[in-house]
Amino acid sequence: MIGGLTMSVSSVESVAPLSSDLFYDILRRLDGATLASAACACATFCSISKEERLWENVCSSMWPSTNQDDVKSLIMSIGGFKKFYADCFPLIVNEVPEFRWNDNFDYPEELTEAEYYGDVDELESVSPSDFVSIMDIRYKDKTICSKVLWGIPNANGFNGWFHNCPFRIDLLACSDEVTLSVSDGLPPIISIERERKDGNLWQELWEGIRLSWIIVNRKIKKAANLSSWSPLGGQRHWPTDKDFVVRFGSVLPAQDILPCEVVKCILIMKFWVIRTEGQTTLKLTELSMQLEDMDGSHVNGWKSLLVLREALSCHRSKNYNEVLESCHLYSKVQTELKEKKMQYEDMLDKLWILGGIATCISFYLYCL
Repeated sequence: MIGGLTMSVSSVESVAPLSSDLFYDILRRLDGATLASAACACATFCSISKEERLWENVCSSMWPSTNQDDVKSLIMSIGGFKKFYADCFPLIVNEVPEFRWNDNFDYPEELTEAEYYGDVDELESVSPSDFVSIMDIRYKDKTICSKVLWGIPNANGFNGWFHNCPFRIDLLACSDEVTLSVSDGLPPIISIERERKDGNLWQELWEGIRLSWIIVNRKIKKAANLSSWSPLGGQRHWPTDKDFVVRFGSVLPAQDILPCEVVKCILIMKFWVIRTEGQTTLKLTELSMQLEDMDGSHVNGWKSLLVLREALSCHRSKNYNEVLESCHLYSKVQTELKEKKMQYEDMLDKLWILGGIATCISFYLYCL
């Protein structure tokens, strides 16, 4: 079925003599998934669907940030718009391995420089300047922000602070002004106190906000979408009554990079509630990316570059439920590990206390 019209293969072949321009005009109105299905209908559609211009229109509609001339050149250099769509439309899915509460995810206390930074050739093969971030935010199918970030800010220098410090990318500059208002579909609120009770504004934001964060590596010519598209979690009225925090992300592979084998990519979006003269406005105040291991520790810059490069080759799925299940399973396992670790540490504390009491009693009796 294309555009509400069901066509058999034989009927399509019967109209093959018609102008290719007519078929092109039909196909250019389709979204990516429908266009891919149409390509399987007949040889004519299959041939026309290979036209890069069709997929450029699809990508432009899906990710408005790809309209920029430098981004178009980048996409063509890594294989074209059809390949870009095939790489970035499916979302990343990874299996979460089973862990025990006493699994040790820490590195040895003393590492040589070679062990810490890894193979020198591998270190030189991945650079912050290799990566490009292509980001789009939608609210109720309306694009409210599109940004492109070339490289990773403040990451210059070999073996510098970036490689040792927690990895973080901030996409929102101080000069950026991104807002949502009643005209965009937000419900007006009478007061913050009323919003705390009914949560209408938060519910509308949760259901309507969408994030795409595509990472491209120019050196290996690969791309992937690290976002979950829809929110995975969030907090309203935190840390203040006027703050909304929405989290997106994905589970990324880290085999042979980190002991925990998988890490979570956390994309954080923060909004500030502004009320003026009865108008309600949400101002975007933060849009950032961090990588977190199973212990809840932030991954450093050097290891994060390796993880991001590895993520560009991992499994993906068009089934959004698989993406949610992968992320929720990671959070569940992480929570269970933290709880069991706390129980174990609590038991050790009690043993130390009992041991101290027994020692004091023994010393007291000895003095008698």
